[in-house]
Amino acid sequence: MNGGYLTEFVPMTLREMQARAWDAIDILLVSGDAYVDHPSFGAPLIARILLDAGYRVGLVAQPDWRNPDSLKVFGRPLLGCGVSSGNMDSMLKIYTAGRRLRREDMYSPGGKSGMCPPHASVVYGQLARRAFPGLPIILGGVEASLRRFAHYDYWQDKMRPSVLVDSKADLLCYGMGELTMLEIFERIKSGKGLGGIRGTCRYLGGKESMDFKFDEGCIRLPSYEEICSDKDAIMRQTKIVEAEMNPWCGRRLAQSTNSRMLIAEAPRPPMTTEQFDRFSELPFTGRPHFSYTEKIPAWETIKDSIAVVRGCPGGCAFCGLVSHQGRHLACRSPQSVVRSVKRLSKQPFFHGTISDIGGAAGNIYGHRPKDAEICKKCRRFSCLFPKVCPNYNADERPLMKLLDRLKSIAGVKNVFINSGIRLDLALMQPYQTEKIIAEHISGQISVAPEHLDDRVLRLMRKGRAGEFEKFRSIFDSVNGATGKKQYMVPYFISNFPGCADEDMELVDNYLAKSNWNVRQVQDFIPLPMTMGCAMYCSQTTPDGRQIEVNKGLAQRRAQRDMLRRDRR
Repeated sequence: MNGGYLTEFVPMTLREMQARAWDAIDILLVSGDAYVDHPSFGAPLIARILLDAGYRVGLVAQPDWRNPDSLKVFGRPLLGCGVSSGNMDSMLKIYTAGRRLRREDMYSPGGKSGMCPPHASVVYGQLARRAFPGLPIILGGVEASLRRFAHYDYWQDKMRPSVLVDSKADLLCYGMGELTMLEIFERIKSGKGLGGIRGTCRYLGGKESMDFKFDEGCIRLPSYEEICSDKDAIMRQTKIVEAEMNPWCGRRLAQSTNSRMLIAEAPRPPMTTEQFDRFSELPFTGRPHFSYTEKIPAWETIKDSIAVVRGCPGGCAFCGLVSHQGRHLACRSPQSVVRSVKRLSKQPFFHGTISDIGGAAGNIYGHRPKDAEICKKCRRFSCLFPKVCPNYNADERPLMKLLDRLKSIAGVKNVFINSGIRLDLALMQPYQTEKIIAEHISGQISVAPEHLDDRVLRLMRKGRAGEFEKFRSIFDSVNGATGKKQYMVPYFISNFPGCADEDMELVDNYLAKSNWNVRQVQDFIPLPMTMGCAMYCSQTTPDGRQIEVNKGLAQRRAQRDMLRRDRR
């Protein structure tokens, strides 16, 4: 190769493409985030994987969505175009729970807002269709996963069809798309059809929809029209989708939309440890693209961190992560993590502190089923709720050994865990919990009790009310023994469906008694594909009980303001 620094990154410009001696690209990837060449950013990760597989890949980050020419940097791609809103649902990135514009976009240079459009998957999909007629367009990323079926959009306060319908794309890739995108583009390259690929959705044409036949391997979802007209239909859909999320026993799902069929193939199994290691160790620069002159806040947050686990066993009712990453964990090998840390230690911005070793939670690394075959038949939505599955092995030794090993690497002074700690698991892992508090937090630890009322916690699919106080006791005890002055940062949610003002007062009174001003408060946002969203829309629990739901901003203000008041 020639061109020096021009070949360090996945090409963003024609000059970079030419420096690689390419006369065209095979695949164009479009992202609603700035380009940070780091495996924690979805589009760059997919770009590196496709590049490693031998494809010529170009990346366009935050294009002008009003102008199709903004996608024609490299000319017409030979195989196809992948589209993602970025690392977050675009509506969540742009708007607050109060439906107001956010002041900052963490994924844009300088934190500037307005660089990514609302409903980015739809907008970019339509833009790519205008720019490249006839070219296969593939949707992917978090937004595509959460909006793969008919869904409620909180910010518009309306039901919308799958983003695949509105975007005019050919295929939607849901879940973690590393292996799926490789299969998709191998099919396109070899001239094969795109039907039957695990982890994808297709919107069939009129004739194909008429000819479609249901069998025992395919489950019918409520139609888009039913979702729009019946407030209980979104609950029925969510319960079906949750029951079919297991990649080993989940079935195809079909949803009629505008007299055509949307088909979702069964989920793809998670990566193996070997695949996770390989993809994480591709030649990422670990930095934003050299063209940026302003800092990218999201990168500043994660630049010294190492992701070591994918998936989440929790299945919390308010969280969309399980709909994207799944609940079955994939963990990197200790050897791979060590290699990544050694590479990080050579970065000019690294000063000896690893800011985070984690994933969806800071204390799930190395967890696995006692019997993998039992997991392959399970239809639970959570491994931890309403009680911990007896087949779930919350082994604390792998993380403890990994932390000790990383701390011994030359040039590493501190190894911290900043990912949130699950309280239920923390109480099951006494030695690991004490070790983390004593040695591996940077002066504060993030925990998510979410609420302090048992009934509300059950609605949220969280643990029990006493867990937070028990953890706080351990935290204070360890700090007393070590002489450290450290702080807890608890995370609470207001206005969750079924949470009345008097329930929120329980949290408010506890905080007042503790003279505690909380720094992390989230007014509930009903994210698509979550059980919390289905409860918000239907005003019922999954078992059909009626609940109170605060919907208007005026109704929601009382609970929100309780948690934000100054108690000093």
